[in-house]
Amino acid sequence: MQHRGWLWCTILLSLFFAVAALPQTAELSGYVAIEARAFPQAPLLPEQFSGGNLAFSLQPEFYYESGNGSDRILFVPFMRADQHDGNRTHFDIRELYWQHVADWWELSLGMRKIFWGVAESQHLVDIINQTDQLENLDTEDKLGQPMAHLSIARNWGILDLFILPYFRERSFLAHDARLRLPVPIARNRTRYESDDEEWHLDWAARWFHSISIFDVGLSHFSGTSREAVVEVGAGAGGELFLAPFYPIIGQTGLDMQATTGAWLLKLEAIRRTGQGDAFFASTTGFEYTFNNIKNTGADIGVLLEYHYDERGKDASSPFDDDIFVGSRLALNDVQSTDLLAGFIVDRDNGATFLNLEASRRIRDRYRMEVEFRSFLNAEETDLFFGLRKDHYFQVEFSRFF
Repeated sequence: MQHRGWLWCTILLSLFFAVAALPQTAELSGYVAIEARAFPQAPLLPEQFSGGNLAFSLQPEFYYESGNGSDRILFVPFMRADQHDGNRTHFDIRELYWQHVADWWELSLGMRKIFWGVAESQHLVDIINQTDQLENLDTEDKLGQPMAHLSIARNWGILDLFILPYFRERSFLAHDARLRLPVPIARNRTRYESDDEEWHLDWAARWFHSISIFDVGLSHFSGTSREAVVEVGAGAGGELFLAPFYPIIGQTGLDMQATTGAWLLKLEAIRRTGQGDAFFASTTGFEYTFNNIKNTGADIGVLLEYHYDERGKDASSPFDDDIFVGSRLALNDVQSTDLLAGFIVDRDNGATFLNLEASRRIRDRYRMEVEFRSFLNAEETDLFFGLRKDHYFQVEFSRFF
């Protein structure tokens, strides 16, 4: 199946060179960052490192636009060097695509990141891109997805059509890393349901429209699941391992948000087939914002969301019957200071995931971000049980250019 990859690369490079010959404007931006993590507790496993960890990252962004603005090229590479985790030391292309913009349609070819969803604590409908678990366990970071993307904007809404010719496997942390599962992932034993493996031709479509106070998205995806089913195996010496298996699934999703005054009412719901028995899952909730507290200009938001998964404790997600409670603070100052704090608690056994994220700009080109994560009261049946010693505090300094 390798000829498909060469065909896509040839087409994309031909378009790049054709657009590059036109009069253009060009921009270079991006950031370089240093990240420090501290793990106050000794690791669960003897092979895992103790104490802290340093990492460096670089993400430049090259943007080109033709003179008439109808053709664009975006290239976003990413590089990270990690003190302890060899898997986390890697290079990746986040985005590399050509886009043509017409009056009522847009066509993009290349590697892109697409986001769907409205919820804060879990993005059920967001399925186009693979999750980058090397960066963070919150599933917010994504790998670039090769695609052909046609977007049509009319008075009845926006219709997005996707052809996804190549699948990117999920990466996992190294054997001696923190925040990894106790049983190692054996990527060399990865299996696919499709005989085409990573070259299975996936497709997706989404309709989006704003109707009165409602923003509504209805989507469908058919192809290789971005989420691996892990199968337990044993080596020659009896040591256990987890082998990823990627089934072919169909997922229909609905995301909807209603804006009324200071209220945001949110819903994400999916029905998925192909990953065992068909199942339904949803995230519902609201965000209420208190604006301009005591005339300081600061806003405080209160968030509440409920997670439901029909599979119960058999779900591949840790959030099957859980409640998220959080608060968002935005000072709306020159430094763009903001903070999000919250926790997710399992209604069945009280297992709790604590999270705090804060950021503040320093002068014009610097930013400091703080992150704290903690895993409490997890039982052996919880996916977070293996992380019960991996509470951590993180500080990251970035310089933008």
